[in-house]
Amino acid sequence: MRRLLTILFLLLAVAVLAADATPYRFPAASRVVAIGDWHGDLEAARRSLRVAGAIDKHDRWIGGELVVVQTGDQLDRGDDERAILHLLTRLEEEAAAGGGAVHALLGNHEHMNVDGDFRYVTPGGWTDFADIAVAEDDTALLSLPEEQRPRAAAFKPGGPYAQAMAHRNVAVIVGRTLFVHGGLLPRHLEQTTLEQLNHDTQRWLRGDGPEPAVFQAKHSPVWARHYSDEPDDDDCALLAAVLATLDCDRMVVGHTIQDDGIAPHCHEHVWCIDTGASAHYGGSVQVLEITAEGVRALW
Repeated sequence: MRRLLTILFLLLAVAVLAADATPYRFPAASRVVAIGDWHGDLEAARRSLRVAGAIDKHDRWIGGELVVVQTGDQLDRGDDERAILHLLTRLEEEAAAGGGAVHALLGNHEHMNVDGDFRYVTPGGWTDFADIAVAEDDTALLSLPEEQRPRAAAFKPGGPYAQAMAHRNVAVIVGRTLFVHGGLLPRHLEQTTLEQLNHDTQRWLRGDGPEPAVFQAKHSPVWARHYSDEPDDDDCALLAAVLATLDCDRMVVGHTIQDDGIAPHCHEHVWCIDTGASAHYGGSVQVLEITAEGVRALW
């Protein structure tokens, strides 16, 4: 069964890759739900998608024209990563067929795995990818401990799971809301455009280009905590500059756990949605709903 799911997962990913460059800006939707970090916990993923009204008890799409944005960090710290990746890929197809959409973004943990940084992988996270083939002439992979090689082969640039994630964006805009895992800073947009950032990151995942330079800095878009870790007036000024540049009203970020649940900052121009919902952290499952009537947390 797992082999069949893997084949279907990769076939769907190839179909997406065969399309034109992935768009990053989408029209407003009547209902948008944003979901934060899952960290390898399939049950947390299912519960949050059900709170969102996206799936039924059989994990099938029932959201209709609903737009779901998952802000990254599906990987690490839990044992269900592969099942989560397969679920997201299937739901992308089912949502599109139903008039809705699922946008899964790249978080710092997806980036770390593609970059060969496995410090947060669980024992189950190694064995879950044990059937991935390792090329006999890949000296970099062969230099790793044997149990790490299949996972490294899966996620290295150009590897099957990196390829499967290569249609994902670092950031998307739906209507007038910007979604990103850590946070976009003005200096990121001085280095590159949002369109180019997404494009260059996708090329890197496919193995067709280098890692984008914007990720070399300490506070990259998937690592920055300026807006989610007790932002001050200076941080809010940075946020205002980014929103003005991109003509958006608000930013939604994950990455930093909010102890009291989903929280707005900077006069509700940023919403922080990482509630530590995975089993690793033991937080609550909450999602953020955005409609014409306003923005609110659901649980």
